[in-house]
Amino acid sequence: MKIKNILGVALVSLSFFACTTNPITGRSSLHLANDQQIDAMALQEYKQTLQNGKVINGTSASNEVKTVGNRIKNAAIKYYTSIGREADIANYQWEFNLLQDPQLNAWCMPGGKVAVYSGILPVTKNATGLAVVLGHEISHALAGHGNERISQAMIAQYGGQILGGAISNKQVASIFAQAYPIGAQVGLLAYGRKQELEADEMGLYLMAMAGYDPREAPIFWERMESASGNGQRPPEFLSTHPNPENRRADLLNDMPKALQYYKAAGGKM
Repeated sequence: MKIKNILGVALVSLSFFACTTNPITGRSSLHLANDQQIDAMALQEYKQTLQNGKVINGTSASNEVKTVGNRIKNAAIKYYTSIGREADIANYQWEFNLLQDPQLNAWCMPGGKVAVYSGILPVTKNATGLAVVLGHEISHALAGHGNERISQAMIAQYGGQILGGAISNKQVASIFAQAYPIGAQVGLLAYGRKQELEADEMGLYLMAMAGYDPREAPIFWERMESASGNGQRPPEFLSTHPNPENRRADLLNDMPKALQYYKAAGGKM
């Protein structure tokens, strides 16, 4: 067997043992990187982002960010605990901050560090709109999309070195730095289409579990698309996201299940 084929078989075997299944969507993904290392690097980047930016505290808007974020976080913890998967997110150190920034953006780094930019608030309009955003972004972290993308980069850049455990912490840190550059675009990891669709689905369920009406999600995404009208460049928040019509169709397809969660949370049908 050729070396290339041997490497391919070995990587497939490695993938089998490193696969993680999302307990909410059922999707499997490859997680080769060390979550604790990723979370530690994410925390360092998050702290620097807050230091370099302007954190808004003590306002109704900043309080709403914390309230909505904590409701979704608590709903996720309750769900993971109910299925015996609480260990998956036991080490998350949740934090929700509103930053003064005109960008239409929000993000959640690995480990639960969340930032919402003030520029997106006129589009969210209310707590339910904010729940759509936070549900989506928190889902990226809960689903381990950062680890998945970093794992893909590890295979692409280092290939066979992974099999011998020859990937150093410095090399992983280098990949992380490429994925999460410090500055205005921090948190904007280039997620793939499958990950964006999964965050849509998972976020819809999480907001419903937290008692927010999931039927508002398609309406919010329409507002986000409208915000990029008049020939302007689409918001970075939407740069890697699904086609609007496909997104709406997928959300509507997932809506019956989301409404079941919403009803169970005491939502009005």
